[in-house]
Amino acid sequence: MDADLQALVTSGKINSKIGDLLSQLKPQTFCLHKSWGFGQVSSWNLLLNQIVIDFQNKKQHSMQLSYAAETLQPLPPSHLFVRKVIAADELRRLAREDPAGLIEIALESFGGKVTQDQLQKALAPEIVSETDFKKWWDTAKKALRKSGHFSLPARKSDPITARDKSLSYEEELLLAFKGARRLKDQIGHLEGILKNADNFQEAQLQPVVAQVEVIAARNLRLSPAQAFELLIARDELCQRFPQLQRSNLSVAELLREHQNHLNDILPQIANSKHRRVLNEFPAAFPNDWDTRLLTILQNTSFRVVGEIARILVDQGKTDLLYQCLNRTIREHSVSSDVLYWLCKERGAHHFADLFGSELMTAIFSALERDQFSEVRRGSKIHDLLIEDRELVSDLVVDATSSQARDLMRRMMVTPVFEELNKRSLMARMIKTHPELQSMLSGESEEKQEALIVSWASLQRRKAEYDDLVSKRIPENTKEIGIARSYGDLRENFEYKAAKEMQTVLMRRKAELEHMLARARGTSFENVDSSQVSIGTVITLRDRQTDELIAYSVLGAWDSDPENHVVSYQTAIGQALLGRKPGDSVQLPTETGSREVEIVSVEVCRAPMDQSLQTAG
Repeated sequence: MDADLQALVTSGKINSKIGDLLSQLKPQTFCLHKSWGFGQVSSWNLLLNQIVIDFQNKKQHSMQLSYAAETLQPLPPSHLFVRKVIAADELRRLAREDPAGLIEIALESFGGKVTQDQLQKALAPEIVSETDFKKWWDTAKKALRKSGHFSLPARKSDPITARDKSLSYEEELLLAFKGARRLKDQIGHLEGILKNADNFQEAQLQPVVAQVEVIAARNLRLSPAQAFELLIARDELCQRFPQLQRSNLSVAELLREHQNHLNDILPQIANSKHRRVLNEFPAAFPNDWDTRLLTILQNTSFRVVGEIARILVDQGKTDLLYQCLNRTIREHSVSSDVLYWLCKERGAHHFADLFGSELMTAIFSALERDQFSEVRRGSKIHDLLIEDRELVSDLVVDATSSQARDLMRRMMVTPVFEELNKRSLMARMIKTHPELQSMLSGESEEKQEALIVSWASLQRRKAEYDDLVSKRIPENTKEIGIARSYGDLRENFEYKAAKEMQTVLMRRKAELEHMLARARGTSFENVDSSQVSIGTVITLRDRQTDELIAYSVLGAWDSDPENHVVSYQTAIGQALLGRKPGDSVQLPTETGSREVEIVSVEVCRAPMDQSLQTAG
């Protein structure tokens, strides 16, 4: 013990234990404090009972002798923190040339274990820069695994430790997989084995395959998504090592067993495994695999949507997929996830002609439908419309003036966008269709294009409006009042549901008012039959098959596709209007178009209104 310290002990000012501790904290000694971190003893002032420390962020800090002895940990020259001061260049060389040696120093300094976060705080920025640390750590992990003397945890928060006995990384993976008890850990270790499969021998992997099958069988019912992942991993191993033996349990068998719940299971499977599962559909369901995939398409996440689409295209089912998409878009039953995928993939030539005003209308319907459902899935397409500055313009660029006005009106009354976002979207529509500016500047509806409708369809719209105003809206107002009486509106589901329904009803009321203001009823009398006009029956001949087909072109709200009655606003109606007998026309179809010749144009004489269906 230092003579001055011994004198303090002899005089009774400090006890011998404090003296022994202080003797390890002589000036120039490096030390560590729990709160103030790394520092160096600057000087002693035994007469004033003080020791002075230079901490990194607290220079020339004075501490009482006893307190310093109890709270400061002296650091040996071998400690990582000390070496950063006295031998930083050597540590930087180790970081470049021998990362395993640098980690060994860190482990010795931190009591035999250190986490990745601790290591980064200790090395950055003096030894490894903050920006380079991740890249350096990836390289260092390879060196640690190669040495076999270190145990690397699966989780970042768990510590790295040193082993008494060298163990190869492959042996470590096998032991970790064998010893794992949680299903998530088992799958994680199995992924590690797969990534390094080329470094294993078949004899090492056969027990893995057997264990995978046991785990998968045990989780067939409780965790089917994970059972799928396990069997896919097993099949990948067996594909690389054909001599491996496996049981008859297969992905196709699991698909058949869970066929009624696949909509729920598929989104739970890791994204990287979706294609492998979906590729097994033809084997699992040889007679109707394509229709099953199309059914799943409408009720699954957009990532699965993309994989299903790719499989159908690869298997020559592009036309079937196109017809399904076209039908659900026109029916406004297409899901928001499918719409999101279509918009993200709008450059794909297979589905380019689905991209237009009809798709925009389907997006509105999907967003409004999702807004009031228990599982709200439309946020991706909602956000894409706002964030993709070109999307709205691309959707409306080919729309007729009438279609663009209908879309603008729908945008104005829809409840799915906040006001600022709605204004931004409308500005993009106006940029593509400047004539829409009048709808925001207050010009009257009289200046807008009139809607020609049959008297029967007009009467139906008026009846719907009367029912809405006189019955449904008042009933909804009562429901809101009753629900409000239940208390706390923040947790009041009945109140929220009633208010959401109020939004739907008021939107529909505004839509009907806009439509009725523009509607012009007609009985289709005095029709010009020298050309295709509203209220005519047109006989067409298919140029390829010579098949004769008749279409009746009627009012905006008149439609009966099964009986070939079309609205003049539809794509077919627009293609025919103004054409004369003998003209050739490219007629739109679900899968493209076909060339037809107009044989004759006649006035529609049948009592049409009795057979018409309401459109929209």
